[in-house]
Amino acid sequence: MRNETDMYHLFMEIANTDARILAVYMNGSRTNRNVPKDIFQDYDIVFVVTSTQPFIDDKDWILRFGTILYMQYPDEHPDYPNDKENFYGWLMQFDDGVRVDLHVESLSHARAHIHDDKLCRVLLDKGNILPPIPEATDEDYHVQKPSEEQFRACANEFWWCTNNLAKGLWREEMPYVQDMANSIVRKQLEQMLSWKAGIRTGFAVSVGKSAKYLYRWLDPDEYQRYLDTYFKGVAKDAWEAVLLMCEMFDQTARELACAFGYAYDDGEGEAAFAFLKHVKQLPKDASDIGHVEK
Repeated sequence: MRNETDMYHLFMEIANTDARILAVYMNGSRTNRNVPKDIFQDYDIVFVVTSTQPFIDDKDWILRFGTILYMQYPDEHPDYPNDKENFYGWLMQFDDGVRVDLHVESLSHARAHIHDDKLCRVLLDKGNILPPIPEATDEDYHVQKPSEEQFRACANEFWWCTNNLAKGLWREEMPYVQDMANSIVRKQLEQMLSWKAGIRTGFAVSVGKSAKYLYRWLDPDEYQRYLDTYFKGVAKDAWEAVLLMCEMFDQTARELACAFGYAYDDGEGEAAFAFLKHVKQLPKDASDIGHVEK
């Protein structure tokens, strides 16, 4: 597997020997000093070029980067918008384990948008054509303290959508349950736990995509409880995980409400939790939901 030195040398060699390439910059995890380095980190590379179209038309020029195992052309997807004249990419997995997410970008687009991502580091600027770039930082991704309205909306979304989990679990419609749990309900728990990490760090950290770095700021037993909220396609296990999710959300929300000085509608949580538990006990041939006791 080629190392960083090998790859940077390759990027510079390609750029320096091609007059159409005016500058090179990198963003992503390799510019973030807070991200641990490992063998799966890709290279997010942008070549600023005189024109993107010649690179798009030449089907073989990307072969200079190595032997491609498989790849994706994100800007060729029929359902997604693109701006090929200004920005075009190739996502490449090479046979030696290296992955490169490569883009070519017009000069005008680079000048207008290079500051959009603060995780940016210029590797080459042949004619000082790019504006000054501050040191790369992940501050744009730091957990932000919520307003009281955001906090309450998060809680309401979580508890309201457990209603969908209840009916999905009773029906044993596991694909629906998985989608609702992970795409909506879990995102609210993830948000609440991220705010907890923010409190513990003075809101000076990023928890990463999908809150993958939460383990750094949660207690080990707390993080394990969070992992235990994931479940497979078995209704019984899913019920246990969902109930645990609710307990964890309620406990965290109460802690944060106290820390922030915000109001938390614990009655809403108690009612939603009671409904879940009530539905869990309903027989499969039930013809009526019946009265729910809080």
